[in-house]
Amino acid sequence: MGDQTAPIVIVGAGHAGGAAAALLRQYGWRGPITLIGAEPHLPYQRPPLSKAWLKGETVAASLLLRPVSFYAANAIDLILSQRATHIDRAARCVVLQSGARIAWHRLILALGSTVRTLDLPGITLGGVLTLRDIANAEALKAALRPGARLAVIGGGYIGLEVAASARALGADVVVLEREDRLLARVASPPLAAFFRQHHAQRGVNVQTGAHIESLEGKHGTISGVRVADGRLCACDVALIGVGAAANDSLARDAGLECDGGILVDHATHTSDPAIYAVGDCTRRPLGTMRMRLESVPNALEMAKQAAADICGRPPPAPEVPWFWSDQYEIRLQIAGLRDGAVECVTRGDPRTASFAIWHLAGDGTVLSVEAVNAPADFMAAKALIAGRRRVMPAALADPSRSLRELAA
Repeated sequence: MGDQTAPIVIVGAGHAGGAAAALLRQYGWRGPITLIGAEPHLPYQRPPLSKAWLKGETVAASLLLRPVSFYAANAIDLILSQRATHIDRAARCVVLQSGARIAWHRLILALGSTVRTLDLPGITLGGVLTLRDIANAEALKAALRPGARLAVIGGGYIGLEVAASARALGADVVVLEREDRLLARVASPPLAAFFRQHHAQRGVNVQTGAHIESLEGKHGTISGVRVADGRLCACDVALIGVGAAANDSLARDAGLECDGGILVDHATHTSDPAIYAVGDCTRRPLGTMRMRLESVPNALEMAKQAAADICGRPPPAPEVPWFWSDQYEIRLQIAGLRDGAVECVTRGDPRTASFAIWHLAGDGTVLSVEAVNAPADFMAAKALIAGRRRVMPAALADPSRSLRELAA
C-alpha cells in the first residue's frame, strides 16, 4: 500500500481518469491527487455526444460526471487545457506542454483514444468532421438541420448513432461502409442485418461495399463523396466514423510496453509497477487474451482496479464486459464477448424490434448476448456469463421457457 500521503497524478480527465480520482478519495487515499486534462472541460460523459447532445436534448452541465464543487471538496487539483508531453520515470514526474513538471508517487494513465482518419484526397475540406469531444459535437450539431445532407463514412456504432440523430433532426443521410455489412467488427451478422433494415426504414441510404475514392468540394467545403465505382454521393457535411486508436504514444516514448494500446495486468499495472493505465488506451487481459475495450463500463471497472490496488484494498470482483447503443427507439445492450462462440440462438422476433441473439460455446456455455429492447435477456445473460453457465439451445429459443428458469 505504501505511503497514503504521497502524491498521485492522473493524466487524462475523461471517464476513466475522473472516476479514478474520485475512487482514490473514496477508498481513503489522503495524499495530493492531480488530474490533468487536455480539454478545457471537467470530466464529462461522451456517449450522449452522438445522441442527446446532437439533438439538443441535454445541456452541458448534465454531461459532467461531477460538479466543479466536488473536486474542491475532495482536494483534487485540476489542470485543464494542458497536455502531458513526457514522462520522466527516473525523476517520477510528468512534464506538461507548459514546461511544468508534476511529481508523482504513483501515476495513472487514462489517455483515451483518438479517432482514426482516412488518407483521402479532400480530407482537409471544410465540413469533414469527426466525433470524439464536445468541440467536435458542436461543429456537427451546427451542420445538422432539416434538409442538410450528411454522409457518414463508416457503419460502426458511432456512425449509426449519428445517422439516427441526424434523421431525427430532418437531415438526409447516407451511410457508406467499406465492408459487406454494417458493424462488421463489433456485431453478429443477424444484428447487423436488423440495424440495416431499421435504418433503411427510417430513410437512411445504407451502402455497403462502398470503397471511398475521394472527397470532393466547392469553395473549400465538401460537396460530395466519390466512391470507387464512380458514383458521387452529394453531401453538405461528412462524418468520418472509422474507429479509434489507443493514445499510447506517451507511454511508448516512456519505454512502457505497448501493442495497439498500453499493456496492463489484472490490477492495471503497466510494465512499470509504479505506473497504471486505465480505459480506452489499454489492452487488458480477458480470459486467455488481451483486448482493448472501448466502453464506459470498462473505464469504470479499470478505474476501480487501479484505485483498489493503489490503496491496498482487495481487488474488485471481475465484471462481465458490457456495452450499449441507442438508435431511434432502439436500446441495444451487449454482454460478454462472442469469441469462441459456435452457435447463436435468437430469442424473440426481430420483426417486433424486441429480441435477443445469444451466443454459445460448443458445450452450451453462454458467452455473449446482443439484446435489442430486451433488458430481461441482457440481465439474465450477464448472470449466466458470469457463472459460466450452460443452457440448452432449444430451451433458450422457446419463449414459453422463462429466463429465470434458464438462469436458475
